[in-house]
Amino acid sequence: MKIVITGATGFVGTKLVEKLAPENQIIILTRHLDKVKSIFSPAILPNLEFVHYTPKQLGDWQSKIDGCDAVINLAGAPIAERWNDSYKQEILESRQLGTRTIVQAIDQCNQKPKVLINASAIGFYGTSETETYTEISPSGKDFLAQVCQAWEAEAEKVKEKGVRLVIFRLGIVLGNGGALAKMIPPFKIFAGGPIGAGKQWFSWIYREDIVDMIIQALKDSNLNGTFNATTPYPVTMNQLCETLGDVLNRPSWLPVPGFALELLLGDGAKVVLEGQKVLPQKTTEVMNYNFRFSSIKPALEHIIKTEF
Repeated sequence: MKIVITGATGFVGTKLVEKLAPENQIIILTRHLDKVKSIFSPAILPNLEFVHYTPKQLGDWQSKIDGCDAVINLAGAPIAERWNDSYKQEILESRQLGTRTIVQAIDQCNQKPKVLINASAIGFYGTSETETYTEISPSGKDFLAQVCQAWEAEAEKVKEKGVRLVIFRLGIVLGNGGALAKMIPPFKIFAGGPIGAGKQWFSWIYREDIVDMIIQALKDSNLNGTFNATTPYPVTMNQLCETLGDVLNRPSWLPVPGFALELLLGDGAKVVLEGQKVLPQKTTEVMNYNFRFSSIKPALEHIIKTEF
């Protein structure tokens, strides 16, 4: 297949490219050619083409979409940063306008791709310590929920062009990097513990699982619509940190107070201080996806043993 990918240098994107490149022609749209070339070696992954693009503007890059089989749009400004009004606007526009431009490029193709696979996030649902969310749950009303709504609304327009659409609402992705890379070092020096109150939900997914879901969506022309990319086994922050300490043979005794994280990240701290319990009902019933791990402990054991 000929596949165009945005967000290829992200935590999910890098693993996805590694898995797809040996058997497919991959075109990576990127704002930073030097960065992407330093991550992916053409000697190891020869089927890669790097194309500079401006996410919010149409340009010569859009010709690369014409005649491709699929577009995978994973681009978006990082969430786990300090938010001010300017950065909140960047979080929104990088997703809303970036996706709008991708859909416009698809619309102008003589030969349109068969499918657009678009990222979203479980932030769509808002936060709660008591509610359980599935794909049919209504959206929330906070900032991240509004971002996800706008993001998905732009992707939905591709269906008017006769292109199949699959949206994955990603939970917190676990692997060598991302959230775990920030949590493990304090545990190793006996300073690990839950973040905030500890009762907030942590809806997670192993990185290899979301990569395989995307690949399944590429291949299965019957898959349409929105799917939660979380395991059926969410945990609270207390449970996560107790398990992580157990796996690392370290205590989980030093809680990180919420105000400390807020000083570091501002509003961005809400991502970890407030959570939501999200279940992949449609993912298991419609995709029939079989998750690799039946609980958080074997997942952490595997990741720490094989990836760190």
